[in-house]
Amino acid sequence: MTQTDIHEIMTKVCSFPSIPGTTAKLLKLLDDPDIPASQIEETVRYDPGLTANILKLANSAYFGFASKVGSVKQAVVLLGNKRVTQLVMASCVNAIIQKPVVGYELPPGELWRHSIAVSVASEGLMKELELSTNQEVFTAALLHDVGKLILGEFVKEDLEKIEALTSEGMPFQEAEHEVLGIDHAQLGAHILKTWSLPPDIISAVRYHHDPDSAGETNTLVDIVHVADVLSLMIGIGAGREGLHYEPSPSATKRLGIKASHLEGVASRTLQWVNELSDVFGLNENM
Repeated sequence: MTQTDIHEIMTKVCSFPSIPGTTAKLLKLLDDPDIPASQIEETVRYDPGLTANILKLANSAYFGFASKVGSVKQAVVLLGNKRVTQLVMASCVNAIIQKPVVGYELPPGELWRHSIAVSVASEGLMKELELSTNQEVFTAALLHDVGKLILGEFVKEDLEKIEALTSEGMPFQEAEHEVLGIDHAQLGAHILKTWSLPPDIISAVRYHHDPDSAGETNTLVDIVHVADVLSLMIGIGAGREGLHYEPSPSATKRLGIKASHLEGVASRTLQWVNELSDVFGLNENM
């Protein structure tokens, strides 16, 4: 790929949809534990779509509340700021990435399903390994493949060259970089920089296929990496590239992961993703 082509790819980053204004404002509010639930509801009420999605998710089997949640204020009180932040991000990302992704053979909704799978698997691994909760892990996992939305059309154009390399055993991401001069992880990191997201989230997206190149030990990077591979292995979001990845032995060693950890998280991830997909109506199209 020529420098002109690289410029064309990077130009598309500038025109890529950003986080909606209401969502960005709400995320800032939710970051303050002292903000009253009524103020959060006041912000959300002007975005009917976001309100509807928060309530749909809060009333899903995923959370299993005995009574129905009837307001955003009630959702905030019951779930807490952290979980509502995750619901807001899930709703926002759903609006951006539910379309089909050319080049990767991902049908409508499948990239979102995979993103959700990696998010819940990441949280599951943190709990299974008894690691301290990191609020950024859900967001990093949710956005880890956002670069595919731009790079997909370029992958499609050069697919024959990329597949020639993968047929020789080269991982799909490395083949992307070899042919296109950039891969979807790098491109995703560029997108998140334009969104002004925290450095740790950007790093997790940048190195989610290659945690050993992150420069220093980073649990967030390792967790998202293993959760991504686990989700691909159980068949969520595999598409064209799914069988070309295995978890980094170094990352699994750093985390102290055992087969029993992966088995438990894998089964729960499938259940959670199916429930959340029902909420968004994605299973109807699968």
